[in-house]
Amino acid sequence: MIITSSLQILPTVDYSLPLAPCPLLLAFFIFASAINKIMSKQLSIFLEHLSLDPAKVHYMKTPAELIEDTILKRQGVLADTGALCIDTGKFTGRSPKDRFIVRDAITDPAVDWGAVNKPFEQDKYEVLKKEILDYLRQREAYIHDGYVCADENYRLNVRVIAEYPWSALFANNMFLRLHADDIENFAPEWTVVCAPGYMADPAKHGTRQPNFAIINFTDRAILIGGTGYTGEIKKGIFSVLNFLLPHDDKILSMHCSANVGKQGDTAVFFGLSGTGKTTLSADPQRSLIGDDEHGWSEEGVFNFEGGCYAKCVDLTEEKEPDIFRAVRHGALLENIRFCTGTRTVDYENISVTENTRVSYPLYHIENMMPGSVAGNPRNVFFLTADAFGVLPPISKLTPEQAMYHFISGYTAKVAGTEAGVTEPQATFSACFGAPFLPLHPTQYAGMLGDLMRRHKVNVWLVNTGWSGGPYGIGSRIKLYNTRAMITAALEGNLNHVRYKTHEVFNLAMPMSCPGISDQNILNPVQTWKDQDAYKEKAIHLAQAFHRNFFKYAAQASEDILSGGPDKFGDIDMSGAGSDDIPG
Repeated sequence: MIITSSLQILPTVDYSLPLAPCPLLLAFFIFASAINKIMSKQLSIFLEHLSLDPAKVHYMKTPAELIEDTILKRQGVLADTGALCIDTGKFTGRSPKDRFIVRDAITDPAVDWGAVNKPFEQDKYEVLKKEILDYLRQREAYIHDGYVCADENYRLNVRVIAEYPWSALFANNMFLRLHADDIENFAPEWTVVCAPGYMADPAKHGTRQPNFAIINFTDRAILIGGTGYTGEIKKGIFSVLNFLLPHDDKILSMHCSANVGKQGDTAVFFGLSGTGKTTLSADPQRSLIGDDEHGWSEEGVFNFEGGCYAKCVDLTEEKEPDIFRAVRHGALLENIRFCTGTRTVDYENISVTENTRVSYPLYHIENMMPGSVAGNPRNVFFLTADAFGVLPPISKLTPEQAMYHFISGYTAKVAGTEAGVTEPQATFSACFGAPFLPLHPTQYAGMLGDLMRRHKVNVWLVNTGWSGGPYGIGSRIKLYNTRAMITAALEGNLNHVRYKTHEVFNLAMPMSCPGISDQNILNPVQTWKDQDAYKEKAIHLAQAFHRNFFKYAAQASEDILSGGPDKFGDIDMSGAGSDDIPG
């Protein structure tokens, strides 16, 4: 194994803490120096186990030191805000087809094997592990220790061994940072080995191509090679939690954002790219718990992470003030370009990729929930950008409908978002995070339904997309109207209004909502000039739902199946059951 949880490897202190006054600062450095002496003795056990040369290992460097090393190695430069800017190389996003899980006694009976969870042979893994470690032994390595899961009951200690200093900076930003009182008992439970410069030989190692991300639950390790995209580190550990928490602890893991109001009312927001998840969960009247990965236990919701990894294409202070202001010293910008002749980031420049990103620690956000833990949700929102103009701007779901739409994970692509997309296309990603789900989606959906019933949670389907017709004819629902509807739901102002049932999707649509500009938008058919054309388009979308759900139906309960839209005649099932799930 790469790691053993019995090793007592001592970390350093939390670098997120502000600098103390001079006397305390001096005491801090004296303390840190003493800890480092103990640490080096303990760390030598780990390094000896992996045959890593201590002289080549940089352990728990501060963000400032990692930034300096990146610049000295000519791997990055500073923006005028102080953020570090790097290029991730050939890969500017995840490569879902190159993610594997080692098939073993733990995973074989439990994992939902297929195009998302591709099996990898144990013997091939051992060869690859030996060679990637041999590769690192010839180079400098950066080790960063941290943990995931803000709820101490589910904390998982993670060690990252990285070839590049900026990969270690990413780990510092994204994982929860260690405090002094963690030191005596800290031991890594999972290890991530990240070597972007190491290329696999597909014929020898069993990979698809030279880049790879391989998860081994027996070894409790993730091997990443051939790609510098830092999101592979984050999503690798997220995939681990998506197995361990539901499978071992019966905790629902979620790809979502979450916030909490001043009265302690928690809200959870699910949504794929382009649905407004980040924007709508950032509310000045509510504290942000986290922006991407959470768990839901009987006690409430907790963040998995210690940072945010945000898209920054077209970023402005007006549109996303929290993210814009977080891009400062310690933040890591990926694949951006500067305005000509300056060090000012040109967020509109997508010459490298549309997937420009920035990672930063949570303390860069002012309106954060201390501890990143809150109580059970009162409201859950499924966000979709329906480019067909069919779904109502807000509707209330039954537990059965909630499970069905959770598994569906629907949104739509519009013309221009991807090459070859000339008209709206339905897109589905199970549980709003299919590429990261080791278990079958019905297992996560069943847990959601149980939690929803036990805690009497309202679940809302919110369409942030089009009204009055499909993309190209209708118009995008105004953000202020969407915010008003979500606020009404959060404040309980939709609990006692009259509802009307949608004629195709059977969704409960409120007939009135305070704060919106036009009550007619609540029933989408009223916004179309041709009501027959509306129903035809609604049936078209309903059939797309049925075709997508075909691959889950065999393992779905009757309750879940009853939550779908009506069927109108025969449905063309060509392509049904396809595993081509968007990443």
